[in-house]
Amino acid sequence: MGDIMERTFVMVKPDGVQRGIVGQVISRFEAKGLKLVAAKFMKIDSELAAKHYGEHLGKPFYEKLVDFITSGPVMAMVWEGTDSISVVRTLVGKTNPKEAGPGTIRGDFGMTTGRNIIHASDSPSSAEREINLFFDRSEIQKYTRIDEVWLYE
Repeated sequence: MGDIMERTFVMVKPDGVQRGIVGQVISRFEAKGLKLVAAKFMKIDSELAAKHYGEHLGKPFYEKLVDFITSGPVMAMVWEGTDSISVVRTLVGKTNPKEAGPGTIRGDFGMTTGRNIIHASDSPSSAEREINLFFDRSEIQKYTRIDEVWLYE
């Protein structure tokens, strides 16, 4: 277990919540060997949405993004594991579900880019920023899963 543990932010968006697949999404990450260290079922307000999507401000799709992400509850989570950012991005699949491979979350559950089920941080700096937007340090748990010895060399 010499590799550095990394944390990443994942959010099941309102479409994933409404379709009742939060549990399936969580199961895929758990089965892979990632460790859930924080989770919050919540409704995002417009202020948090503006901070989360700040990089898209001024783009033609910005208002649609904010309207959609505030339209219903989401499941915000922090996952931990070796190279968790890239591992999660692989499990999630390409942004456009039509291009996402079978076996990925978007490939299996999504139909359009605007309703692609899930958000996942794309870099260490994004992960840190997004985790800090959605969670206080006290909400992130530190523990050892009993299977970690079987997951890492």
